[in-house]
Amino acid sequence: MRATRQITMVAFMQAQNCSNYVGSWRHPASHSDFLTAAYFQRMARILEDGKFHVAFFDDRLAMPDRYKNDHVEAVEGGVRVVKMDVTTIMTVMGLATSRLGIGGTGSTTYFEPFHIARAWGTLDHMIGGRAAWNVVTSVNDGEALNFGREVHLEHDLRYDRADEFMEVVLGHWDSWEDDALIVDKASGRFADGRKVHRLDHAGRFFKSRGPFTVPRTPQGRPVIIQAGQSGRGKRFAARWGELVFASYKNLEEAKANYRELKAAIAEAGRDPDGVVIAPACYAFVGETRAIAEEKFQFSDSLARPIDTLALLSEAINFDFGSKGLDEPFSDAEMAKLSGMHGMRDRVVRSSGKKNPTVRDFVEHSGRGRLREQPIFKGTARDVADQMEQWFTERGCDGFVLGTTEMPGGYEDFVRLVVPELQRRGLYHKDYRGATLRENLGLPRAQRHDWKR
Repeated sequence: MRATRQITMVAFMQAQNCSNYVGSWRHPASHSDFLTAAYFQRMARILEDGKFHVAFFDDRLAMPDRYKNDHVEAVEGGVRVVKMDVTTIMTVMGLATSRLGIGGTGSTTYFEPFHIARAWGTLDHMIGGRAAWNVVTSVNDGEALNFGREVHLEHDLRYDRADEFMEVVLGHWDSWEDDALIVDKASGRFADGRKVHRLDHAGRFFKSRGPFTVPRTPQGRPVIIQAGQSGRGKRFAARWGELVFASYKNLEEAKANYRELKAAIAEAGRDPDGVVIAPACYAFVGETRAIAEEKFQFSDSLARPIDTLALLSEAINFDFGSKGLDEPFSDAEMAKLSGMHGMRDRVVRSSGKKNPTVRDFVEHSGRGRLREQPIFKGTARDVADQMEQWFTERGCDGFVLGTTEMPGGYEDFVRLVVPELQRRGLYHKDYRGATLRENLGLPRAQRHDWKR
């Protein structure tokens, strides 16, 4: 993938009132103009100054309202309740930068393939081939209710549907040949009609005819991001993902899962070196270790119980206000937890209990706290040492960096850690090209005939 292996850096963004750490909006230094274009453009320029490869937007199509079957406490606590359209914000950030990749989430459960293909294909043109699509199957019952459905699709069935969704989206993206456009004003010939192909897809879940209305983009097509953590999700990521996000508690877990996923990618007939695996993390960096520790302790103090309870209820599709803190989940209840299976399984492993309690879910999921992802902390040299270990020992190919202070956490990282990583040759000093694929070390996407 690269002549010299280097770290891929992704910023973990949210199109909402806080970062992925809910308590971030309570930080005195966090900017509060999150309903403005200036807020996201400010962030984009900081990330591009730090040569980040991608600014990535997670998304949900509902606010957390499963806890006590009500939204009031989540709204009062600012628990990810503002959720704006990611494609609009991706465009805003893309137009404020020239090299930063912009990735965003689009659901295979609640959108149609043609819609995703057109929206992301258009975005890729508008920002010069720097777009990425994070493929999710959606997990929350609240999302189902917002789209007129009573219940969410069963977990593995969602992935079966998503596999076909991918075939349709990629089929549309690949329906124009690279040299189809002519735009010859003198002859009046706009394009070669024989080089624009109709998909005519008819499958188990979808029918989509075409012809597609957006020509091939500067990088061929947007980069595919995936973050499946369950067994079925990992198989999906191995088949489709080009940039795979992960969640690991420690380096040993990361190395084991890294080996497993790379093997699954090879088994799927793909080049493992052509897929970037990047776990989520936080970094607290200061001019001294004491300063970094103080930053961490202050940010950690911003979390409130409602953050954890509301987010757990949303992720697991279970009202965590309906059970006592030390009451175990029954076998039947465990089987019915229908949201993030990867999180459920992680709690079972970490607690060592087949039937964890509510307290176990709170403690071992780390949801809403600075416990869910690894934390790199200390001086620039300390943080770089920790990241270098994860990278060189093959726990990852890069990192998805979250922050607890917007935009100050990213400013600190860019000012202090990036130069240290560059000095060690672990991180690029400048972008290698104009498109996201070039900057990730990926070749331009080649056309494929997806017609069944």
